[in-house]
Formats: sequence, structure tokens, C-alpha cells
Amino acid sequence: MDKLELDVLNEFIKAFSKLGNDVGMIIGATRNLGLDYEDASEKLRKLSQQLKMLSNKNPLLMEKAGFRDRCILVHRDKNGKIIDKRDTGWRTNTLTNAWFANVAGLQLTDVGGESLGYIAIGTGTTAPAPTDTALEYETHREAGTGSRETTTVTNDTAVLTATFSGYAGTEAVTESGAFTAATGGIMACRQTFDPLNINWGAGDSLQVTWKIQTKQAA
Repeated sequence: MDKLELDVLNEFIKAFSKLGNDVGMIIGATRNLGLDYEDASEKLRKLSQQLKMLSNKNPLLMEKAGFRDRCILVHRDKNGKIIDKRDTGWRTNTLTNAWFANVAGLQLTDVGGESLGYIAIGTGTTAPAPTDTALEYETHREAGTGSRETTTVTNDTAVLTATFSGYAGTEAVTESGAFTAATGGIMACRQTFDPLNINWGAGDSLQVTWKIQTKQAA
């Protein structure tokens, strides 16, 4: 079975699993067609079991292991009151090629690599791409505080949080990224979002949290 056939089969499995109790209605309709109700019911039940077994056994139909990232931003006024928020949700295509190469090196004593410690914000709006190495228009970068949390299995998610404040003027923040250094460094991930209109001069602050989960295959 080639990849195209597997993709088609996978879509069929998904569609069939969503039918739920509606399958009973389909089977019931067979009475009007002169078919044996019990025979049709049993055949559909066996087909469902066989498709699920195939889906679980075939690696091409399983969710793949890997990384995914998420950026959460909270805009507050000078009194700490929340003005606005952004949450990009989990994404699987915004980690960079440079970061994957770095992770490969981190697994080897003879190679090594760099860890994340800084978050940058900017005003770029171009969609993120794996080939990105920097923000489109970086405006500020701050040191972050790192920790781990549990998303699926214990401590599978790296968390980096930084707070931006004390600047002059106003700014429409539309992008953020996580980095390994105060300047330059390796950018692990970048995401864009609807503008957060920050009034730095009025005492506004922006808290940015990056999460990167390492996932097992399903």
C-alpha cells in the first residue's frame, strides 16, 4: 500500500469514526433495500474493528513524534490590569531549522549546543518559516526565566517567560521569538499574531511566554 492509498484510508477511518450512532441509522435504512439487518450490522462492526487495528499498527497513519511550540502574550497597564491577550495555540511548523540542528548537537557530548534564555518581540508581519533565523523587525529583547511543565507526560514542555516594560513611546507588537543569546544567537521559534498596541510611555507591560513540547508518537 503506497502513501497516497494510506492517506485515503486514514481519511476514511476518521470519517467512519465520526459517524458514531449514525451508523445505526444507516443500517436501519438497509431494511428498505431488502437487506438483512443483522448481517449488515455485523459486517460494519467487523469493518470498523479491522480499520482501527490497521490504523494503530501502521506507522504512516500514526501521529509522529517531534516538537511543537506555543506563544502566549499578556498586555497589562501600569496597575497590572490585563488589557489584552494573544495565544497562538500549539503549532508544529514554526520551529526553525537552525534550532533542530542545535538540538541534534545537544544530544552529543562531542558536539554540544546552546539553550534558550531570551525572548524578543517585534513588529514584523510576514508568516513564520522554518528557514527564519531572526525576527523580521526586532524591537526589544529580554532575558527570560525557564522552567518545565507537564503537557502530556511529566516535564515534557520547556517554558520560557520574560516581561517587557520601561520603554518610551508606543508600539504595535506583532511577532515574537525565543533565542539563545542577548544579541544574535539561535532563534528556536517565531510566531506572528494580531497587533498588541502597547503604550510603553504610560507604563504598560507585556509578558511573553514561550512553550516548546517534545512529543512522543501517538
